[in-house]
Amino acid sequence: MISNEISKAVEILKDEELVAIPTETVYGLAANIFSEKAVKKIFEMKKRPFFNPLIVHIHSLNQLEELVKILPSKAKLLAEHFWPGPLTLVLKKNESVPDLVTAGKDSVAVRMPNHSVTLELLRSLNFPLAAPSANPFGSISPTKAIHVAEYFGEKLQMVLEGGDCKNGIESTIIGFEEDEPILYRFGAISTEEIEKVVGKIIIRNKDEIAPNAPGMLLRHYAPNTPTYLENDVEEFLKLFPDKKIGVLLFSKNVQASEDVYQKVLSPSGDLKEAAANLYESLHHLDKLGLDLIIAERLPDFDLGVSINDRLQRATEK
Repeated sequence: MISNEISKAVEILKDEELVAIPTETVYGLAANIFSEKAVKKIFEMKKRPFFNPLIVHIHSLNQLEELVKILPSKAKLLAEHFWPGPLTLVLKKNESVPDLVTAGKDSVAVRMPNHSVTLELLRSLNFPLAAPSANPFGSISPTKAIHVAEYFGEKLQMVLEGGDCKNGIESTIIGFEEDEPILYRFGAISTEEIEKVVGKIIIRNKDEIAPNAPGMLLRHYAPNTPTYLENDVEEFLKLFPDKKIGVLLFSKNVQASEDVYQKVLSPSGDLKEAAANLYESLHHLDKLGLDLIIAERLPDFDLGVSINDRLQRATEK
């Protein structure tokens, strides 16, 4: 099931089946965007609601002509600056893009992943790939091939091996209204980095009814274990004296009894390292049979904002 054979992945995708693909953010569950049969399989395998749009993956800027009607000047600036990379742009779509991919909206989410294996795969195909995260809807995103295999088993023909995902959280998503950039999802590129290129952006990152982009629902990225996000982990621990607890911490352990399992995201306090380790750490804690997970709120700037966003959605009931 896990394989590094790109040629095999090409054949499966041409047969209108699914392949899990590596990116620099998380593994994606990929299908030919022009095959309604294949795209439906994404929704069915993930148990993903059809109102939640998918991201289209391309290998060159030239492919945008096939997918979008217009490229606003600030979108072009962002693409030139961050592609290939963990930035998704939501743009007015051409009629050639199926409504199933865009949840019936007149816009399409597009990105160019910064991963050599998947770029080679995309160059070997004559169609772009729709690819949301390769996990059951709402669960912890996969950052290793084995995570995908554990989620889907034999239901999925192939996971294309690409190593660990270096960024570890999903792409930042930017849309445009009246040609002005709107942030729909915090992600692996910080707001500060985006604003250096295009100036101030509006944040509009929650929508339970008709989201413009993935990752806008209140509950997402969630372990099966009840999870809490707290500023003071040590104080919160005192509320659960008889529970089996795991704590997820930014840079150092807290004072706690020996039977509290502690997992540190970045001993050096590096936010990029913390982001890269976030989902792998949640997967690890979720497998320990804990009564609850307590996550420490990170500093609320740069990628700390994106990590806190993921943890907050993981705690929503």
